[in-house]
Amino acid sequence: MSRSLPPFDPRMPPATPGRHDVVAEPQRRRLLLAAGLAAGVTLAGALPRAYAAAPATVVARTGHGRVRGVFEQGVHTFKGIRYGADTAATRFQPPHAPAPWRGVADALDYGASAPQRGAEGAGSEDCLFLNVWTPGLDEAARRPVLVYFHGGGYDNGSGSDPLYDGIRLCRRGDVVVVTVNHRLNAFGYLHLGQIGGPELLASGNAGQLDLVLALQWVRDNIGRFGGDPGNVTVFGQSGGGAKIATLMAMPAARGLFQKAWTMSGQQVTAAGPRAATQRAQLYLRTLDIDPAAPDAIARLRALPIAALLEATSVRDFSRVEDTRLYFGPVMDGEYLPRHPFWPDAPAQSAAIPMVIGNTRDETRAFLGNDPNNFTLGWDELPARLEKAQFVDIHVDRVVAEYRRMYPLYTPSEVFFAATTAGRSWRGAVEELEVRARQSPGAAPTWAYQLDWGSPLDGGKLRAFHTLDIPLVFDNIGQPGSRTGDGADAQAMADAMSEALLALARHGDPNHRGIARWEPYSIARRQTLLFDVPATLADDPRGGERRFWQQAPFVQRGTM
Repeated sequence: MSRSLPPFDPRMPPATPGRHDVVAEPQRRRLLLAAGLAAGVTLAGALPRAYAAAPATVVARTGHGRVRGVFEQGVHTFKGIRYGADTAATRFQPPHAPAPWRGVADALDYGASAPQRGAEGAGSEDCLFLNVWTPGLDEAARRPVLVYFHGGGYDNGSGSDPLYDGIRLCRRGDVVVVTVNHRLNAFGYLHLGQIGGPELLASGNAGQLDLVLALQWVRDNIGRFGGDPGNVTVFGQSGGGAKIATLMAMPAARGLFQKAWTMSGQQVTAAGPRAATQRAQLYLRTLDIDPAAPDAIARLRALPIAALLEATSVRDFSRVEDTRLYFGPVMDGEYLPRHPFWPDAPAQSAAIPMVIGNTRDETRAFLGNDPNNFTLGWDELPARLEKAQFVDIHVDRVVAEYRRMYPLYTPSEVFFAATTAGRSWRGAVEELEVRARQSPGAAPTWAYQLDWGSPLDGGKLRAFHTLDIPLVFDNIGQPGSRTGDGADAQAMADAMSEALLALARHGDPNHRGIARWEPYSIARRQTLLFDVPATLADDPRGGERRFWQQAPFVQRGTM
């Protein structure tokens, strides 16, 4: 089968260079000067005030052409560097490297996000851009490189969120920081291999192959930005962590990163080809396209972005949860030949030191939006759990066990704890267990749990999903951070960002600001509890772990 497939060759140039059609710098200066003289004013007077007061520009060279960024707050910042060609002409296919460009391309603003519904806007299929923050452009510096993959599942998000700004992390650790945009939802994960033939086998993992291309760009270019291409740490939250777990089992990603840090993001199993094909068939029928028709793929490729996004709202047939259509990595036998972390950890990534973490109160982020969930009575709790826990264990048994383990918990506290354990936390346990069972000589894995809770909103959300993002980036003052700006928040940012930097620099997250952090083992299940102060605990939620083990772990999208 693989012999008949077109190879994944990101070097193939696109038909057009898109956003990087630029005016060469000398020509740009001549045009500005001519405009000023024609108006009878000086050049400075001809420029808008914002331009005249802008930070100093800097130019770096990539393998495809030169890019112009800015120097601000002691950091060279490049936003919207093209790492891949426009995907519109090759919809549902592997990405390609961009065509070289002449002159100097502006890297002053974030590039377009991938097509999606939500706060990011509709986005564009021309979305393969990345951002770089670096202390300097000296190629001899060989600084550690940190590449962040955003969350939002496989459905939404981008690398341009203010919480991902790399300036503070860059300055704090003398490192290079990279964030990435890539294809999402149907554009990145619609499996059409059984419908459209071998040419489209990559379609179910196109978004993952975008990340591979971005990492190849880092390997080939980051030295010109002062980074060490042989010392790359990938880190990501939620869907970003899941993308990392998937990359660890993808042959195309082998050797492209040396350390990994995931936050509340696991990918134990991927969708099988049958389930992924059934979702694709449902998706096409929602678009009024017969999957068996000879022109099905041609019609799908001709549809506008808005129509493709609208169809993603159809209800998924999964028995795991009641939600709109799932898109995510597919075990297609070629680009992803196995489940990422089942039945064991992937051998190709055994040498990669890894941190796997979660927050103590994950589901308060999305179930905490309903005020009724904070005032539950014992009589209301079973029905509420039935709708929210996603694990097929009788809710009466769940309630009874949590009341036994935590006799002081209120019904609402049981609700949030049980849904967190059954939905968000269990995947991390699965990954930790198989990593700990790898053969002697495999790289260590460290486990953490964020126990420190946000003081905002009366502290009701506690340590919710996403709270660790501004902490690892040391960005508690950025818009969107819900940490507050108190001394404890900064202490947490100090502890977590320094741990990430230590992993990137030394392959070990330990530093003087935290308790000794021992690697996770089956014998003790050591877990660092990030709080003020951080403490190490053995199997801190052992009762919950043992309780949920009675039911098989089934990750969303697998069936």
